[in-house]
Amino acid sequence: MKIYKAQKCSIETVKFIAHETINSVFPHYYPHGAVEFFLHHHREENILRDIEAGDVFLINDGNADVGTVTVNGNEINRLFVLLEFQGKGYGKCLMEFAEKLVAEKYDCAELSASLSAKKIYLKNGYIETEYHIIDCENGDKLCFDYMKKKF
Repeated sequence: MKIYKAQKCSIETVKFIAHETINSVFPHYYPHGAVEFFLHHHREENILRDIEAGDVFLINDGNADVGTVTVNGNEINRLFVLLEFQGKGYGKCLMEFAEKLVAEKYDCAELSASLSAKKIYLKNGYIETEYHIIDCENGDKLCFDYMKKKF
């Protein structure tokens, strides 16, 4: 496993990993309008902004990029691992990497936890600090927790 900083030429890869993961996992947890919200939130424009800031990282399994994470200050975002690579330690590796980056400058990490990832974050020492509901298209709701972990 190798983690490296994404470059502008990596934008399609980051978008593919994010969108593929959202489309394969999130429909099991969220209604259509919420899934569309996630896809729009992780659009090229936002990914490019984060890449240009030097905040986006990819993980490679030796053959291909299989996951990504974004670290903005003390906030961990856009942590996605392609479905066929989940449960093999890539997400854990990305999380440990992101937390190490955050811990270099801050005393806690923060993140927004999707319903599909909340259990993982709780097992890794994060606590819920806020609950949010976003109104999406067709009256659908997107529910998520804001979580923190102190170092």
